[in-house]
Amino acid sequence: MKQRQPVPPSGPRRVFCVAKRYITPHLLRITVSGEALHGFPSGYDGAHIKLFFANRTTGTLSLPTRDDSGKIVWPTDRPVTRAYTVRAYRPDSNELDIDFVVHGSHSPASGWAVNADVGAELGVAGPGGPDPLLADADWHVLAGDLTAVPAISALLEGFEAERRAEVFIEIDSLDDKHTITAPSGVNIHWLLRQSGDCEQLARAIANVAIPSGVTSISAFIAGENGAVLACRKRLIQDFGLSKKQLYAIPYWRRGQDEETYHERRHEIMDEVY
Repeated sequence: MKQRQPVPPSGPRRVFCVAKRYITPHLLRITVSGEALHGFPSGYDGAHIKLFFANRTTGTLSLPTRDDSGKIVWPTDRPVTRAYTVRAYRPDSNELDIDFVVHGSHSPASGWAVNADVGAELGVAGPGGPDPLLADADWHVLAGDLTAVPAISALLEGFEAERRAEVFIEIDSLDDKHTITAPSGVNIHWLLRQSGDCEQLARAIANVAIPSGVTSISAFIAGENGAVLACRKRLIQDFGLSKKQLYAIPYWRRGQDEETYHERRHEIMDEVY
């Protein structure tokens, strides 16, 4: 995968909803724009961004700033922050697409998206994260749940025509199955989640046959904590992947909110393998 030029810390930028549409019943795309979005780095589709939402008590959106040393200075009415993905940025129209998994109308992020009207505001900082998200290889494995679909979709759309991959996406409803643009050498498998089974994606990966002639493999895994760790273990044991070849990020953990899970996520990401 082509490596991009690193960008300095950017934002947060105050942006506004200019359009919204449901990709599936549980995947909602919000398009944002605004004067502050000009200069957002292009070519980072699939990368991580940080979103800022109004303080839950005051209902106002006060964004942090950076001092002369670059250190973040938080306002008294600190905003709610969540990690999301650049689905697509179009510099010509200065529009940024962000896909939200819908899981209720009262949560800080999903709830904001469900209730957002044109003009609704939020903050955006980034992009960031590892570069590249998917290491260069002859063959790729990508897996995750609906929260990983924005990154997976962006990665596949950036594939050259000759690239080959097996993609496994776990969903809670078959209504969320939809078309993802990818080269002919990419096979996309949709799996209906079985309640309480965090090994389903890992088993699907274990059952795939490595194509003949493949000399290098890389993988991108994202989604729920238990499923990501199971996939990571399988790819290390069965495929011999190292951290340079395998990016596995648990976006969330069942039963915990972002604040509770934040520290544990970083501990997992820092583990050596």
